[in-house]
Amino acid sequence: MLPPDRQPVIIAARRTPVCRTNGALRSLRAHELLAPVLRELLAGTGVEPGRVTDVVIGNAVGGGGNVARLALLEAGLPVSVPGITVDRQCGSGLDAVVLASRLVAAGGNPLYLAGGVESTSTAPLRAYRNDDGGPDFYARAQFVPAGFGDPDMGVAAENVAREFGVSRERQDAFALRSHRLALAARDAGVFDGELVTLDTEAGTAADDGPRRGLNAAVLARFPAAFVDGGTVTAGNSCFDADAASAVVITSLQRARNLGAVDGLLVLSSGTAGVDPELLGVGAAAAARDVLSAAGVSADQVDLVEFNEAFASQTLACLDQVGIDAERANLDGGALALGHAYGASGAVLVTRLLAQARRSETPGSLALAMISSAGGMGTAALLEYQRL
Repeated sequence: MLPPDRQPVIIAARRTPVCRTNGALRSLRAHELLAPVLRELLAGTGVEPGRVTDVVIGNAVGGGGNVARLALLEAGLPVSVPGITVDRQCGSGLDAVVLASRLVAAGGNPLYLAGGVESTSTAPLRAYRNDDGGPDFYARAQFVPAGFGDPDMGVAAENVAREFGVSRERQDAFALRSHRLALAARDAGVFDGELVTLDTEAGTAADDGPRRGLNAAVLARFPAAFVDGGTVTAGNSCFDADAASAVVITSLQRARNLGAVDGLLVLSSGTAGVDPELLGVGAAAAARDVLSAAGVSADQVDLVEFNEAFASQTLACLDQVGIDAERANLDGGALALGHAYGASGAVLVTRLLAQARRSETPGSLALAMISSAGGMGTAALLEYQRL
């Protein structure tokens, strides 16, 4: 572990509900989703807004500019606080937390608000400029040169299923598990302590993805969604969503001075690249590197949160790292709750802090994993401790 003035620790984490695109959060732009989360974090930890060193936020499909700066000012932080927005597509929220942790490790006892946000409902239309100056609209950006292959996410999920032998039956069973766990957690109030209440035109927002009527027979009726005769369906894939999530991350020394009683120490983190044709398995490569650097085996990890963009890539990654799928995402994941791109990686960390606090086991290890477009993945190894 690093010296107390350089050891990064996450002492608070909050998120909005995760809601389907064009659902309950459709009227809120990205900065309007994020601002309440930042306010709640400051109020909950007693941090004076002017003492925040920087705000580091991930975002993937927003309007550009600097959503971190826009949101922090919307939240009421003073103009003296800067902001930086990072983009590693789906990994952006976790990468923002990782970046902040490395800045803490550089020294100076700083304090950061870090996380991610995505409003897929209000994301701007995108277009290249034609030779005549007119717009040529496109659905997504290019992630790698054409010679490398640049498959859409669903096609890549099929590539992964085929390459690593993940059957349709296994994918469907894992998707059903995700919905059942998420429903059980929501019904038991497990998410309540991490949620920021948002009142919208449609009323008070809540996680709206988990489907109570879903069963194996229903899932079996879904046709292949991306490749004829394939195994990846709408039922074992995530849906696009709106959400924001962020954490307070600072040095262990400053956390103690603030009176924080517990938190997640950041032990190791990293990002890896893989073949873009198999872009969904980037998280596995990153996780293996992170665990190796920390001298930790997969079976020593107590809590695992993986972003379930597709059941095929989730299962393939967990298999490669050596983690039993039944040990991951104990309250469900994105297959049930939805994938809010730039926010999803920060949601993983928020979930891990909540789970660690419920377990009340000092020294327990937690692993966050997410794959990104273009053939990348990010992972972070965390340790729960009383401070």
